[in-house]
Amino acid sequence: MTLILLPPSEGKTGRQRGRAVDFSTLSFPELNPVREQVLETLAKVSASADAFGVLDVGASLRHEVERNTRWRTEPSVPVSELYSGVLYDALGYSTLSTGSKRRAANRLLVISAAWGALRPADRVPPYRLSMGTTLPGHGPLASVWREPLGTALAGVDGVIVDCRSSTYVAAWRPSGAQADKWVSVNVVRERDGKRSVVSHNAKHTRGLVARHLLESGKDPGTAKSLHKLVSERWNAELDRPVNSSAGWTLTVVEHD
Repeated sequence: MTLILLPPSEGKTGRQRGRAVDFSTLSFPELNPVREQVLETLAKVSASADAFGVLDVGASLRHEVERNTRWRTEPSVPVSELYSGVLYDALGYSTLSTGSKRRAANRLLVISAAWGALRPADRVPPYRLSMGTTLPGHGPLASVWREPLGTALAGVDGVIVDCRSSTYVAAWRPSGAQADKWVSVNVVRERDGKRSVVSHNAKHTRGLVARHLLESGKDPGTAKSLHKLVSERWNAELDRPVNSSAGWTLTVVEHD
């Protein structure tokens, strides 16, 4: 089965009412001990005098930092509604058909600095934490999650469509046989025969690619069949791995 890896967004949608997070209902329960350790430390850091420095945020985000201290009691939100960034706007989960949402339940996976890995139906409270953060007593979060995620996702055997940024790729890189079906989605803009990397628009395009895959109803079994499917809508190029652990790169070319 195809797995579509997504990064979280900094923007998150909270609720005024609702039940708090219930760890027993979350996907990948084997991650719960690490989740709780990270969140407990996050709460302590967020209540400290140097919270903004550790979390690398400005004072304008004081409310979001304070909310981190209440993660046990804050109303939880389905992951399908939680993230509100550019990629998620393009994905447009709420406007997907019933069939596409059913496929999303098993195919979409968000890699999170606070929660490790989340499915669309998982319910968690909004939080402010980046995978690039170094938490006191834990070290870089990408290192904290690397082994637990490797164990939790060891059974993935389908094509892995990676729409994450490099910060989140550092937390889990498919290896071994998985690397043969690992395809990172890259986006470039071409103008007058010259190509440039795009950032904001790349998130938007990755969201559209994820939506296209869900709406297609197809389950590509190889990197080449994924390329064929994406090429139905975009000018896309597939590059072979430079070594056995690098994975494929699918480049979507946008033209001005």
